[in-house]
Amino acid sequence: MAAANRDVQVLRELAKQRAELAALPVQEQRRRLWAAHFSLKDTPVPVLATYGMWNVWCREVFGDGALKCTDGFYRQHEREMRMEIFHDSIGDDFVLEPWVTVRAAHRVPDNDWPAPWGARMTRTRRGADGGSYTWEPPIRDFADISKLTAPPHEIDEAATARRVERLADAVGDIIEINVERGPILTGFHADISTTVTALRGLEQIMVDMYEDPAGLHRLLAFLRDGVLANQRQAEDAGDFSLTSQHNQAMCYAEELQRPRANSGPRKRGDLWGFFAAQEYTLVSPAFHEEFLLRYQTPIAEEYGLIHYGCCEDLTRKIDMLRALRNLRSIAVTPRADVAACAEQIGRDYVLSWRPNPADMVCCAWDEARIRRIIREGLAACRANGCLPHVHLKDIETVGGDTSRLARWTQIVREETA
Repeated sequence: MAAANRDVQVLRELAKQRAELAALPVQEQRRRLWAAHFSLKDTPVPVLATYGMWNVWCREVFGDGALKCTDGFYRQHEREMRMEIFHDSIGDDFVLEPWVTVRAAHRVPDNDWPAPWGARMTRTRRGADGGSYTWEPPIRDFADISKLTAPPHEIDEAATARRVERLADAVGDIIEINVERGPILTGFHADISTTVTALRGLEQIMVDMYEDPAGLHRLLAFLRDGVLANQRQAEDAGDFSLTSQHNQAMCYAEELQRPRANSGPRKRGDLWGFFAAQEYTLVSPAFHEEFLLRYQTPIAEEYGLIHYGCCEDLTRKIDMLRALRNLRSIAVTPRADVAACAEQIGRDYVLSWRPNPADMVCCAWDEARIRRIIREGLAACRANGCLPHVHLKDIETVGGDTSRLARWTQIVREETA
């Protein structure tokens, strides 16, 4: 009991800090900035740095050893609040919302690709923290498609209520508790690219495009239909809300309602959707369209607005993406040709520029290099009338110096000004 009381006291102190920061006027300024930016209006260039526990430096700073709570449930929320409080110190345009979120308990687990589809893959890790792994794809033959099951949208209401009650009892009088009931098949679970590669294998799907295109089309169609069914069930149940959305930045646009805690049911057409094709980087535009985009399109077009791209190079595929009628934002990644992308994108879409984190903060610290790269990228955007934001992501290390993130933000702001 004493340990539980200590855990609650830790959370309450963090919740107070979190609520105070979320109430600052700058948060509303950032909301308006992102809303105008994603509505294709001229604004100051938004700046964003994002990270998570998948990044090695973040696990070092916010790992279990750095936390005070002993209970696993409380520790999870302690970590999230500490990370958000730290994020505010960076000074970027990240919006700190006035709520904390509890994710509903789904009866089908979503924590191991491609687990929701009734198949398991055996991973062999190479030992380094955050390092690579190999895996055995479970779909060895297209006849194995019959072994897959499309995951239903089912929420364990009792388990969800217990989660909400525990957090509400601890901090509910300090900050609003948002309950996120959206389906498990969203984001990377719904972009098909991630799942088909996990199920079949990266090299194998490239071979399939030539040797068994019909089999690959069957698998892709099964995944498309499963995602659509899962999301339709969630929508029919009223479980999509204004926090059930993602665009790898801030989910604002003047055409859409603002994110809001416990908003009640919303349609996908009210929300941002996120799609990517990281595994298709080396696939030609024609095969990308035939063996992925045409299957993503029926899912994507259910949403109000779409962001496309994560880490893949889309330099040769922007014209193809124009087929998405609700496309609003395109990722321009470290491996992309920024000038060529800017020329193609122009003012038609937001250009989400992701400079290479190795050049920015990961490999030593060189302000002259940072300024040169940012200037060159922004010059290409200005020459083509683009509407860019600068997004630093996939930050595996900061060389033990977390102050680099705030200094990087300051440098980029100076250059964008």
